[in-house]
Parts: sequence; C-alpha cells; structure tokens
Amino acid sequence: MLVLDGKIAAAAVKESLKIKTAQLAAEGKRKPHLAAILVGNNGASETYVASKVKNCEETGFASTLIRLADTIDEASLLSTIHELNTNPSIDGILVQLPLPKQISEQKVIEAIDPLKDVDGFHPINVGKLVQGLSTFIPATPYGIMLMLEHYQIETKGKHAIVIGRSNIVGRPMSILLSSNLKQGNCTVTICHSHTPNLKELCLQADIIVAALGRPGFVTADMVKPGAVIIDVGITRVDDSTAKKGFRIKGDVAYEEVAAKASAITPVPGGVGLMTIAGLLKNTMQAYEQRAHSL
Repeated sequence: MLVLDGKIAAAAVKESLKIKTAQLAAEGKRKPHLAAILVGNNGASETYVASKVKNCEETGFASTLIRLADTIDEASLLSTIHELNTNPSIDGILVQLPLPKQISEQKVIEAIDPLKDVDGFHPINVGKLVQGLSTFIPATPYGIMLMLEHYQIETKGKHAIVIGRSNIVGRPMSILLSSNLKQGNCTVTICHSHTPNLKELCLQADIIVAALGRPGFVTADMVKPGAVIIDVGITRVDDSTAKKGFRIKGDVAYEEVAAKASAITPVPGGVGLMTIAGLLKNTMQAYEQRAHSL
C-alpha cells in the first residue's frame, strides 16, 4: 500500500516554483504576488491563511494579508477587492471563505478579476474548466491532480467515484478526472446525499475521492481491494486525549481502508498540503499571464 504523502508531493511542486522565482529575480524581474483577504478571526481560516502566507515566503513569492473585521459591510469588502483588481503589483487574489452572513459569497467571488482569481471560483474560470480551456483550476482539485501526477497513479480507463458535489471540490474534480488529461480519462460517477446505492457504486470504483465532510464515512466494506483512495475531508473531532483537545479526521476510516487500498492519502498530511501547492501554481500562472500581456 502506497501512502500518498502530500508533504513530499507539495515539496516537489514548491521546489520547481522556487527555482522559477529565483530565475525571475536573477533577470531583475519582480516576484509573483498573492493577496489574501481574511474577514474576522475564524480559527480554521486563520490557520489556512497563515499557511498560505508561509508557503509564499518559502517559495519566494510576495504576499499581502489584509485583515478585515467580521462586522464589515459587503460594499466595503467589494471596494477592497476592486483596489486589488486594479493594483498592477498584485497577481493573485483570494478571499478566505466562509464569510460573515451579511456578505454574499457569490458576489465576492464574482467581484474578483477572473485573471487574478487564483482560487478558480469565478464563473468565467469555471466555464473555461468545463470547456477544457486553459484557466485557474480550483486549488484542491488541482492539488489532487498534481498528487496523482507526482505518484504516477494510472487513471486512464478507470472508474472514479466522487463523493460530494460542491463547486469547490466535487464538481471540478469530476470534470478533471473525466477530461482528456494525463491524469484524466476516467469514467466518473458523482455521488451525494441522495444517492441510494452508494456502497454498491463505491465497490465498483478503482478510485474514490471522498469530499463530503463526514469523518470516517468511507469504511472498508465500501472499498474494493486495490482501490486508490483520495481523502479530502478535514474535520475537527473533539478528543480529550489529544493535546489540543481535538483531532483532525478525514472522510475515510484510514486504518481499516488502508489495509485494502493500493494507495491512500493521510489526513492530515495529504490533500490539504496539495491544495496550497495548487494555489501557488495558479499564482505563478497568473503572474506569467499578466507579464506576457504587458
């Protein structure tokens, strides 16, 4: 059984970007620049954004973190996004989700310049993804594809089950796996809360991508021997025996499923690290596209 270690795969992506960034500096060019907006002080969001900023530093990118109070009104947030859209030194923009209830996440997503939308959530970029055009791929699905590539997981002709249909993971993941790509060409089935025969379908799967946010949902009796398991779930589960009072659990019952799988991602240490690798790749792409158009 192969552990698909996100730390190793992400390090390879970051090293290639670091070399590219150093070459830009040697040529007297500026660094790629990512701007992140954090509204409020949600603990998980704080952790995610801090990790993104840290990874930018490690790769040689410039980063700007804009902190806004959770009482901010929608118009003020949209104004901040507009300033970043028109700032020529900013290549990529991300707004950390979720947002406070007084703000429409959809309006915020649509306000970001599609050419700086390194999260890949803007409808224009989603449309390009569906049509197989060059675009920014949502960071988590992109990271998964990079991981499959790094570990040379064969996908052509395989049956992939994607559990979850979110616009952030499930839907774009199904598009990528079914596309004519090196790590694509799968036959894909999307499953969700209304799928009546989920276990039966999972038992047919060569690849399972679990992205539904329910700890330990995928169990050994749902997995055929030799399947590849990609666990996107990341949920804090209270645990008084843990140092922090909680543990991070994935959507897969790791120990029992690992015994049957040919390859599996751990949680933590798997897809989460690759998500940041995907974001960094998108930021470099945004930089290169803007540099080319100037």
